[in-house]
Amino acid sequence: MATHRPLGTELPLGWRHGVASWHTAAATTWLAKGWQFPRLEKVPQQPKRATIRDVAEATGLSPAAVSYALRGIQTSEETQERVRRAAAELGYKVDRIARALASGRTGTVGLLFGSLEDLWQQLLGVGIGSALLARDHYALLVDAAGDPERELLLAHQLRDQRVDGLIVQPLDPSDERWSQLAESLPVVSIGDALPGEAAGEVVFDNRAGVTLALEHLHDLGHRRIGVLTPTQPSTPDRPADIHVTAEAERLGLDVSIISSPPALAAATEVAREVLSKADRPTALFCFADSIAYGAYAAARELGLRIPDEVSVSGYDDHPMSALLTPALKALPPPHGPAAAPARARLHRPARRTLAARPEPERLRGPGPGRCLRSGNEPARGGG
Repeated sequence: MATHRPLGTELPLGWRHGVASWHTAAATTWLAKGWQFPRLEKVPQQPKRATIRDVAEATGLSPAAVSYALRGIQTSEETQERVRRAAAELGYKVDRIARALASGRTGTVGLLFGSLEDLWQQLLGVGIGSALLARDHYALLVDAAGDPERELLLAHQLRDQRVDGLIVQPLDPSDERWSQLAESLPVVSIGDALPGEAAGEVVFDNRAGVTLALEHLHDLGHRRIGVLTPTQPSTPDRPADIHVTAEAERLGLDVSIISSPPALAAATEVAREVLSKADRPTALFCFADSIAYGAYAAARELGLRIPDEVSVSGYDDHPMSALLTPALKALPPPHGPAAAPARARLHRPARRTLAARPEPERLRGPGPGRCLRSGNEPARGGG
């Protein structure tokens, strides 16, 4: 039975020779085959991490000015670009944990959308996220899936996760709980104004858009029009929907307003039901291109030719619209070139939420990327 020797005890002579002989034979075989013994390399030292002082020295600015520039505040665009370029060359990386502890800000902005099944909202999220990233902030994108209660719950969860601000496309802008939330978190609303005071608003001129669409269909000879809106029955008092009723009365139109989700399958089902009626409308005005795609699908299923037997108008400028047959062509927006400034200014309120709470800023325009689209000809048989 083998016995265990204390560590350091000398091995018997035969054992020592046996071990030595084995090592000698192994080494001889290794060298005979041309193998090389592995070399012990020194562990390479990590290069010294660049600091904000290094960036300051490279740009001739103070560390505070460099910090402002990297956050996109209190400095010119030229200075910000110069600092970012120097930081990239030096390999400087922001220590976000240290920044958050020192400033009380996380560098994240919550983007809360009513439904990301709406393709226009997807494009909007990409645009805002890119603009924030260019200013060294990050977007936390959240989808309310068309549920107003879920949207408010998610808004409070984002606040509890310490986002620096919230950009929201509200499903129920009249809910008073938005004003309560804005007391503890800077909020920017897109599409509709919120009650109380928010950090900023980007409000589209949907009234002008509705007028343009209905007048266009009226001029084409349509008198019976279906309006498909993402507004839910639980939130019926949206300004654009109310304006549809007023404009229909002014123009002498028989208009029915129908709620439709933006998802393709659901929008197709709603449009199919509307177009299957005996007294179906001769035109559909859709408050989103995503809904218009459902109208196209339903018309194809029912064998209705667009625009010969039914006309369809959308209300976005989504690139996919040009691929439909016939194409959903863009009409001039209510204020023409005003769309470009609205696009450029969209992110201003979001940036301002990252500093001290400002006075509410309200921007009004046709909206970034929102314009009317139409695949229409005059109605057949008196519409």
